[in-house]
Amino acid sequence: MSRAYNFSAGPAMLPQEVLAQAQAEMLDWQGSGMSVMEMSHRGKEFLSIAERAEADLRDLMGIPANYKILFLQGGASSQFAMVPLNLLGAKDQADYINTGSWSKKAIAEGKRFCQVNVAGSSEADKFTSVPRQGELQLNPDAAYVHYTPNETIGGVEFPYVPETGNVPLVADMSSTILSRPIDVSRYGVIYAGAQKNVGPAGLTLVILRDDLIGEPVAGTPTMFDYRVHVENGSMYNTPPTYAWYLASLVFQWLKGIGGLEAMAERNKHKADLLYAAIDQSAFYASPVDHGCRSWMNVPFTLANPELDSLFLKEATEARLLTLKGHRSVGGMRASIYNAMPEEGVRTLVSFMANFEKRYG
Repeated sequence: MSRAYNFSAGPAMLPQEVLAQAQAEMLDWQGSGMSVMEMSHRGKEFLSIAERAEADLRDLMGIPANYKILFLQGGASSQFAMVPLNLLGAKDQADYINTGSWSKKAIAEGKRFCQVNVAGSSEADKFTSVPRQGELQLNPDAAYVHYTPNETIGGVEFPYVPETGNVPLVADMSSTILSRPIDVSRYGVIYAGAQKNVGPAGLTLVILRDDLIGEPVAGTPTMFDYRVHVENGSMYNTPPTYAWYLASLVFQWLKGIGGLEAMAERNKHKADLLYAAIDQSAFYASPVDHGCRSWMNVPFTLANPELDSLFLKEATEARLLTLKGHRSVGGMRASIYNAMPEEGVRTLVSFMANFEKRYG
C-alpha cells in the first residue's frame, strides 16, 4: 500500500498508527464482538472509551479541574452561535478580533445575538498579519472576547495570547489545538472542530470554564445549551461515537510520542523546513508577515501564477495532494498538521526545488 502525503486543510491526515489500530479493531473492539460504530453510546464498552478520551485529553492539555470538556456535533460553526447564546448572560456586547475568513464568520453570527465590537482587525493588511496587543480596543463591559488563534485559509497565527483582563477569552482553536502546549487557564472557552488535529469530521471539542456555565439567552434551542451537554456528559442525544473513538486513539498516540511538548518540536521543525524553502527562493513567496506565520497552514505563491495549474498537476502525480490554495486567496497552501510526517514536508520541499529548476 502506498499512501500519499495529503496537505488538505481538513479533513486532514490521521496518524497511520491510529488508522492501523482502528482497522484492526473495526469488526471486533477488544473482544466485544462489535464494531465501535455499532455500540450503544450508553453501554459500558463505549462509556469506557469516552472516559479514557476525556482523561487523556485533560492530561495532554493540562486542563484544570474547574473546566468541563464536551464532545459535541455541529462543528466549530455551531459554536459561533453557542458562544454568544451561552456567555452573554445579562450583557448585550461582545468583542471580536478580525483576522480572516473564520473570524468574519464568527463575527457575522455574533451580530445575530448582540452588539459586536471589532476590537482589532488586520483586514486593511489583507489579513497577512494580526493586530498587536496595544492596538486592541477592548471593551471592559463585553461579555467575552473572541479570537481565532490560527486562520486556516490565510495561514496567519497569533504569536501571543491576548490579554483581556477580567473579560473571558474565547478561542476557536480548530487549526491549532494539540499542536503545542497551551495554558488553558488563560481561556474561558476553547472550541475546535476535530478534522485537523483531533480526528475525523463530525466531532467538536469544547473546553469550558465552570463559572461560564449559566442561563443561556431566552429561546436558546436545547441542543445549543452548554448546561444540557454538561449535565448529560455530552450524551443528551446520540453523539458521534466513532469520531469520538478515533479522537481517543489520537490522544493515545500523542501521549505515546511524548505529549504536546514533543509534538511542538516536530511541528516547529516541519514549519521551519517549509518556510526556509520558500524564503530562500525567488520563485516562491509567502504572503504572510514573518512574525505571524502559521505552523499549521503554509500559504505560498509562485512567481508566475500561470504555472499554478502545472504545479498542482505535477504535485498530484508525485502523490503530494490538496495543495491548491483556498479559492478566496489563490496560490498554494500546505497544511502540515500533527499527522503530517517530516518526510512528507521534505518530499514537498524537494518537489518544489525540482519544479523551480525546470520552470524558474
